[in-house]
Formats: sequence, structure tokens, C-alpha cells
Amino acid sequence: MAENTNTANDNPAQNNQNQTPPIVINTQYIKDLSLEIPHAPEIFRKLTQAPDVHVNVDVNANHMHDNFFNVALNLRIDGDVNHEKFFILELEYDAIVSLNIPKEHVEPVLLIEVPRMMFPFARSIVTHCLTEGGLPPLMLNPIDFVAMYQNRQAAANQAQQDNQTQQA
Repeated sequence: MAENTNTANDNPAQNNQNQTPPIVINTQYIKDLSLEIPHAPEIFRKLTQAPDVHVNVDVNANHMHDNFFNVALNLRIDGDVNHEKFFILELEYDAIVSLNIPKEHVEPVLLIEVPRMMFPFARSIVTHCLTEGGLPPLMLNPIDFVAMYQNRQAAANQAQQDNQTQQA
């Protein structure tokens, strides 16, 4: 009869249970949501074509404590009909996350990966809010958070160079 001498290191299932995931979204919530239709009800008579829609996206992250962070995904969506404001939707969708990653990866994870995980939920809120508000449905296209991060880094580098030039 053989003895069972398995330890925690011999059992891959137990090892997986002991490891902390690198990204944990502890909660997601709507911090602020606003829908305005400033020219209602008259604007609905002018709706003879799809509105021109402009989407602005911003991401911010703040350290809370220990390895906990608050990530804010801000969306502002403007719709215009014949150069007149049809609607304005503003959403700040936040998440509280804990990270278990090396320090050098924290910023890109907070500004790329976490918003990418949050986006489908924010997109659903936008679509639901617009349709419940009596507006045509809108499905936001995926957002390239990598490009946003790279643009932010390039702008910060340019500002630093400009600052150094001014001081010289």
C-alpha cells in the first residue's frame, strides 16, 4: 500500500488557489450619470437623419491605499442634429481595483487594462440610458486604450521637454 505524500507544491489546483490574481476588480459603480436633451421636444421633429455623434473618453487613476486604486472611465457623448445640440450624455464609471503586479507595470495596467475591462459595462450603460431616454440606440465602438496611453505619455514627454527648454 502506497502512502499519499502530496504537499501543496505537488498539487497544481492548490497552488492556483493560493496565488493572488494580478488584477482584481473589487467593485464597479456609476459615480455620475447625466443625460440632457436641451431642445426637447422640438428637436425630435428635426431628426430626419442620424445625429452627428462625438465621443470624448478620458481615464484617470488614483491610489487609495496599499495596493488599492480607483480607476475612473469618463465618457462624454454629444449628439447634434443640423448643428443643433440633440443630446449630451456624461458618464463617470469607476472601479476599485487591487493590483498584485510589479511597480513598473502599475500605471499601464491602471490606464489600459482596467479601462478595457470596464468598457463593456460602461458601453451598456450608455446604450441603455440613451434608449430609455427616448433616443436612438448607440453602440460605442471599442476604444484603443493603448493609443490613449501612448498619446498621454507623448504629451507628458513633450511638456517636460518644453519645460526644460524654457528653463535653459
